[in-house]
Amino acid sequence: MFSPFEPFRWALAHGRSLELGPRGILMAIVNVTPDSFSDGGRFDSADKAVAQAMLCLEEGAEIVDIGGESTRPGAASVSAAQEQDRILPVLEALAATTDAIISVDTYRAETARLAVAAGAHIVNDVHGLQREPDIAGVAAATGAGLCIMHTGRDRQKQPDVVGDQYLFLGRSLEIAREAGVARDAMVLDPGFGFAKDTEENLELMARFGELFGFELPILAGTSRKRFVGAVTGREAEGRDAGTAATTALLRAAGAAVFRVHDVAINRDALAMADAMLDARRKVTAREARA
Repeated sequence: MFSPFEPFRWALAHGRSLELGPRGILMAIVNVTPDSFSDGGRFDSADKAVAQAMLCLEEGAEIVDIGGESTRPGAASVSAAQEQDRILPVLEALAATTDAIISVDTYRAETARLAVAAGAHIVNDVHGLQREPDIAGVAAATGAGLCIMHTGRDRQKQPDVVGDQYLFLGRSLEIAREAGVARDAMVLDPGFGFAKDTEENLELMARFGELFGFELPILAGTSRKRFVGAVTGREAEGRDAGTAATTALLRAAGAAVFRVHDVAINRDALAMADAMLDARRKVTAREARA
C-alpha cells in the first residue's frame, strides 16, 4: 500500500532526482507573463524572472517553475514561439548559474523538448497530457520528471469530485504509460481551482487521502486561488496566509510538493507541519515498543 510519507525517489532529467515523502518540498511559481492572475507583469523579462527565481531559492524553494503563458480563466492564448521566447532565456540562465531543480510549466510538446534541452528537469502540464499527448513522449525520451494535473476545463465533469479525478487522471496515466514514462518520474496534481468551485475545492481537500489510490506522490497548487479568497475574504495579493494554512493542512494529509507564490510564509507552514508529523511518528514508534 502506498504511503505518502515514505521515501519516493522522483526521477528527473539530466540525472537528477528529488526525495519526496518524509518532508514537504516547495516549488516556486515564476510567471514570465504580462497577465497571470496575481503576479502578471512583475517578472515579464528574463532578468526580472531570474532574479525572482534566485530570491525564491534563497527563501527555501527547491524547485522553480517557469511559465510563459497565463492559465487564469479567460487569459489570452499565446503562440508557441511567444511562450518559448519568454521562458527559454530564463531556463538557460538559471541552468548556467544554479544547480536548483527547474520546472517548465507548459502543455506544448515542442516547448517541453526545448525547455529540457535548455536545462529544465521537470515538465509541468496543466492539461494532464491531454492537450498535446506527445508531451508524454518528450518526458519519456528526456527522462524528465512529469507533473500531471487534473483540470475540469472544456470537458464534462463527473458529479463526484474525487470520481472525476480518477476518470481524468486515469486517462492521463494511460497516455504516460503508452509513451513509456517511468512510474518513478510521475507526480499528480489534483488541479485546485481549475473549473472547480469553492465547495469542490474544499471537498477535495477534505477527501485528499482518497487520491493516494493512484499510488503516486501528489503536488498541491492552492496558492492565491479564488477559493482561498472566498473563505478568507481576501483579494489575490492578500491570500498568502490562507495559502499557508492550506499548505499545512495538505502536508498533514500527505501532499509532497507545494506550488506557491510566497515561498517564505509557506516554508514556515511546512516546517510546522513536518515537525508535527515527526512528533506523530515518534509517538507511533513509542507505542509500538510498549
